[in-house]
Amino acid sequence: MMKAPSVCVHDLTLTYRRHPAIHHLSGAFEAGSLTAIVGPNGAGKSTLLKGIVGALRPDSGRIHLDGVKRHDIGYLPQLSELDRSFPITVLDLVSLGAWRQIGTFRRLTGPGRDRTLACIAAVGLTGFEQRTINTLSGGQLQRALFARLMLQNARLLLLDEPFTGIDTRTTADLITLIKEWHGEGRTIIAVLHDMALVRDHFPSTLLIARKQIAWGATIDALAPGNLEASRRLSERWDDDAELCEVVAA
Repeated sequence: MMKAPSVCVHDLTLTYRRHPAIHHLSGAFEAGSLTAIVGPNGAGKSTLLKGIVGALRPDSGRIHLDGVKRHDIGYLPQLSELDRSFPITVLDLVSLGAWRQIGTFRRLTGPGRDRTLACIAAVGLTGFEQRTINTLSGGQLQRALFARLMLQNARLLLLDEPFTGIDTRTTADLITLIKEWHGEGRTIIAVLHDMALVRDHFPSTLLIARKQIAWGATIDALAPGNLEASRRLSERWDDDAELCEVVAA
């Protein structure tokens, strides 16, 4: 079994588009954990993933990765952030998961191509290899993106709203795949909105509303009092406030 990485944050503050997003967050995503990040809209969930992957620099505090480099992280952005008009096929999209092995502009051949086709088959897209991504449904595109992650074979996976806008069957299939990855010892962090799904499938949860409300076992983090505190705190935030002004819950 592979060595799982961990992610530790210490007094982390992040801004996004000049607005305060995460304030003074401290804690750890333990090695081999399966953790959901939840909270109200605008709570800083996606911003935190961008900080971990290195797309945003901390305004203060630090992010420490143990056992993995940022360029080895598997990152799945929100579907809404993708340019679906780009003329790329499913095969080419999935093959991007192997760019560190083959380079950005080279095609996979031989065993590499076979591995790519196997990943496409594993997510149920056999026969879609030459389809361009603008012809795919949301669920089909998400399956292709999961196949890309599978090919990348990363040990730390960051998933930003992986089930938003996709059908129930695809959600069930992708949850099964996530559980398989977790069983292999990977560390997985996912931004989610569906609390029932979180309770059923994610053992650990970070509940934030721009600052930490709760972080630990899901059953404890999603206690009614914590959810109410996150809602009240989110309602009281002022986007024009000074960066380190924190409103008490």
